[in-house]
Amino acid sequence: MRSLSLLCHEIIALLRLTGPLLLAQLSQTAMGFVDTVMAGRFSSVDLAAVAVGSSIFFPVYLFLIGLQNAVTPLVAQAHGRGDREGIRSSIRLGLAVGLVAGMLLMPLLWWMEPFMVWMGVNAEVIPITSRYLFAISWGLPLGGMFYGLKGGGDGLARTRLSMFAGFLGLGVNILANDLLIYGRLGLPALGGAGCGWATSISILAMLAAMALLLNRGRLAGTNRLFTMGFSMKGAIPAGIGPFLRLGLPLGIAMFIECSIFTVIALFIAKLGAQVVAAHQIALNFTSMLYMLPYSLATALTVRVGFTIGRGRVQRLIRIVGTGLGLALSGAVLTCVGILSFSEEIAALYTPDPMVRTLAVSLLVYAAIFQMPDAMQVNCGGILRGCKDTRVPLLLMLCAYWGIGLPMGYGLGLAGLGGMEPGPQGFWIGLICALTAAALLMGSRVVVMVRRLQRRG
Repeated sequence: MRSLSLLCHEIIALLRLTGPLLLAQLSQTAMGFVDTVMAGRFSSVDLAAVAVGSSIFFPVYLFLIGLQNAVTPLVAQAHGRGDREGIRSSIRLGLAVGLVAGMLLMPLLWWMEPFMVWMGVNAEVIPITSRYLFAISWGLPLGGMFYGLKGGGDGLARTRLSMFAGFLGLGVNILANDLLIYGRLGLPALGGAGCGWATSISILAMLAAMALLLNRGRLAGTNRLFTMGFSMKGAIPAGIGPFLRLGLPLGIAMFIECSIFTVIALFIAKLGAQVVAAHQIALNFTSMLYMLPYSLATALTVRVGFTIGRGRVQRLIRIVGTGLGLALSGAVLTCVGILSFSEEIAALYTPDPMVRTLAVSLLVYAAIFQMPDAMQVNCGGILRGCKDTRVPLLLMLCAYWGIGLPMGYGLGLAGLGGMEPGPQGFWIGLICALTAAALLMGSRVVVMVRRLQRRG
């Protein structure tokens, strides 16, 4: 009876953290949807420019988010130890690293025109995309600081703060898009470039909201967080080395995970517009569902980090088991949901019967995709809580680029095993990559837990 009570307690604790994180993720996803719809209403060329610009901006932004994911386990472990100064210094370090990294990444977006020419982007689209990238580049340092503060709030198990900031940002994004894309209230109509400025403004709003909420929240370690004594020199103590050793692998891992989908999309582009459309339907729907396991993974990072800080290894074992059980249960439900409603899902995206039929066949692979994807991302969340990021990066490289991409190319384009060229081969490759990642990361979780048991 006691074990059942403890299990229920842990499930409730994880779900309380996961719910606000999921809603925060939803607000971020909704911003991209709003940009697409509002730019499309201005013109098809501006819509194409925003689509191209987003595909360039997103991997860079994901790297920055991954880098700042180091703040969450650092704060969670310091919170578990009751180390208020450790909490404060970790958040300040996140602010400083986010600002500097964002500023260093900005020129990368300014110099993308030669790359777009090399990629064969339509000449009419390139100037608008360049203006969009310049505008949205100002959101990089702001976003870096926002995710530093968000990591602090999440690490303190106050995930509702980022949820409130996210929905405020969504509201600002809608208003700013309307004003800047269409030129309301006497402002010039900027078209697709207005989406970039609107995104930067919304990130600024989220940063201000997160700073205000942390400052007024009276949370452990957040007093004097923004005092006049805070300087860049004071924000970068000896902890910069451990921070980067923890954060850089996370940033690179998120970039790698995003980039493999980009590479696969380029390969599939050779198979024709209808194939690309069907692949995009399956991928877009899967990307939306990814918010569920990713939010749970962040909650696991917080719970694992806090428990390690407390030195409670037996509770850690229960958290890991409960978290992975929830991840697998959720994945089974989403798998069944996709298989049951695949035709309805495809119909939401397109009226074209050929595209719809192919999309339904790919959604079967997307359904199978759910289980290994949920397990590998949540094993990654557990390892982040343990401050273990370098080995998981190598495991992901092996799974994605050593197994998934070669197998996908072989099956999807090269006719490996007599298979006809098509997107199905790439989806099989992705499933194999995620399965390998889940097995490798799961093994690493076992190693880390046993190591902590020996220490404890």
